[in-house]
Amino acid sequence: MAAHPGTFVPLKGGGAAVALDEVEISILRSLAVQLLELIGPGDAPADGEDPLAALFAEGPSEPPSDPALARLFPDAYGGPDAAHEEADEELRARSAEFRRFTENDLRARKREDALAMVRTLDALTAGGDGGAVLELTEDDSRRWLGALNDLRLAIGARLEVTDEDENDELYRLPDDDPRKPMVMAYLWLGGLQETLVDTLLP
Repeated sequence: MAAHPGTFVPLKGGGAAVALDEVEISILRSLAVQLLELIGPGDAPADGEDPLAALFAEGPSEPPSDPALARLFPDAYGGPDAAHEEADEELRARSAEFRRFTENDLRARKREDALAMVRTLDALTAGGDGGAVLELTEDDSRRWLGALNDLRLAIGARLEVTDEDENDELYRLPDDDPRKPMVMAYLWLGGLQETLVDTLLP
């Protein structure tokens, strides 16, 4: 099946392909690099440190203060709507404990997904018009799905998108609204994500 602009199509034998122009390649790479910067470099084992011990090192117990990071690394339990203060306090304690032992691994996985996006884009061979056909293996497709989802979560946090039905006004913004480019990127990434999901369905 031939690759289509802005739409992933399945490849024979597994994987997916999409035709991207030079501007789209540049935007995707820039967004992935920004996502890597947002997530942070991570904590590599120091010289002489046991990498196995570093693997089980405790992470943070408090949610991030940046709204985009808070969307990427949400609390695992409950929230401010708990019925009783005691229950709310217990949920916060459980969330802190869960975060302490899972956030480092989650950050590492999100970094790997974003890095996979950068690497596959960098490996593209441009055609005569500067565009190219991106072909992903099934493993790369799953990493791209993770990165696309994280990008949309981060952009959605910046746009304060909480419920698409309640934020319809975002999609009818005038061209001179400074949020318009970010909204267009949000919608475009959503289209890529949706069609990539379809290629992985049986």
